[in-house]
Amino acid sequence: MAWLVTKYLITAAVVVLVSEFAKRSDKLGGLIAALPLVTVLALIWLQVEKQPAEKIANHAWYTFWYVLPTLPMFLVFPVLLPRLGFWPTLLACVLLTVVCFALFALLVRRFGIDLL
Repeated sequence: MAWLVTKYLITAAVVVLVSEFAKRSDKLGGLIAALPLVTVLALIWLQVEKQPAEKIANHAWYTFWYVLPTLPMFLVFPVLLPRLGFWPTLLACVLLTVVCFALFALLVRRFGIDLL
């Protein structure tokens, strides 16, 4: 139980750290947020918990493919934000990401990559 609490605290600290940097500098906050910190932490937790190498490798593999359809959101969000406000923009971007992911999954399935 202590290990689980430690994992939560460290992971939460990373998210708080990113938001604190973002408050002080848009560029630095964006750079830090763009780093795959959550993925790196997940890979570390999987290794520390003695998961098989195949499972860790699969996590990295699927993370790559799942990141790609999220990228349009980062272009659309700043365009919609001044027009719609925060919450409608966030909702629109979540919906856009779901649509992009579904279309992307159908596309890469033709190449033997099964994301769903």
